[in-house]
Amino acid sequence: MIAMETILDVQDLQTYYRTGKQVVPAVDGVSFRLAKGEVLGIVGESGSGKSTVVRSIIRLLDKNTTRIENGRVLFRGKDLLKLSGRELRGIRGKSISMVFQNPLSSLNPVYTIGNQIQEAILTHESMSRAKARDRALHLLEQVEIPSPELRLDDYPHQLSGGMQQRVLIAMALACQPEIILADEPTTALDVTIQSQILELLSRIRDERNMSIILITHNMGVIAEMCDRMLVMYGGVVMEEGKCTDVFASPLHPYTLGLLASIPSLEEEKEELYAIPGQVPHFNAPVSSCRFCSRCDQVFTRCREEEPPFIQIGDGRFVRCWLYAQENETNNG
Repeated sequence: MIAMETILDVQDLQTYYRTGKQVVPAVDGVSFRLAKGEVLGIVGESGSGKSTVVRSIIRLLDKNTTRIENGRVLFRGKDLLKLSGRELRGIRGKSISMVFQNPLSSLNPVYTIGNQIQEAILTHESMSRAKARDRALHLLEQVEIPSPELRLDDYPHQLSGGMQQRVLIAMALACQPEIILADEPTTALDVTIQSQILELLSRIRDERNMSIILITHNMGVIAEMCDRMLVMYGGVVMEEGKCTDVFASPLHPYTLGLLASIPSLEEEKEELYAIPGQVPHFNAPVSSCRFCSRCDQVFTRCREEEPPFIQIGDGRFVRCWLYAQENETNNG
């Protein structure tokens, strides 16, 4: 088996929100690696910490309420958390780009599409505006926008939601990044347009051998798009593995619940399954399993001690006392 080149290595990332006297562990010790050309999915309910992970990678956080407490984010051997603002700006948007969830709020309403794409190019590369406009036109062609030479001079409000999202992808691709961080890029779109955007991202990944971290709450999107997946809950990773393995044999009760929530075409149900309760608010430090209040397999130890993140087979990891106790017994 050929070893894949690691392009991003996130180690024990901790990002906390501070509101008054509360310290909320939004991301609490997350570690993972991203390989060259890989699509890594991060899935979980709202409030699980998914978006905070990717925003922490490029330090796109509100400094008044959010602080990265610990960890390393190694990109090509450089720790992004230790770079100066100027050094980070040389990477953010050039080597690592981001596609946001809501395209209309991410595009400036008073500038044309062409001007905004050109600005992304000119920020990082030395070239004339005429050449930057030519590249912007080529990018719109790449993301399959009809009549791109006309759309260059349109304003964001003149485009549909799907077209706006394509423009954001064009801006993310402007400087040929090695990694794209896609934060729920299809949530605001209808199902048909969602599929088109996912196909577009997949095609671009194949053409450029680019790495993608895809944030979503939709297990169907993960199954269609990703090679590996992290299942997040309460600021930590509950399960990790290849998508084919996780879907075939989910380990964590939370993963089982997410999969059970997917509607089936083969079964007619009057009421769809939903995991009972909601993601609770945690304060640091956490001293129990974060899922125990909603878990149908909970037992005493779950409420008294947080389980470790243990390896179960090749590339499979889980954070659950059901497996940790079994592992302790086997090793004892």
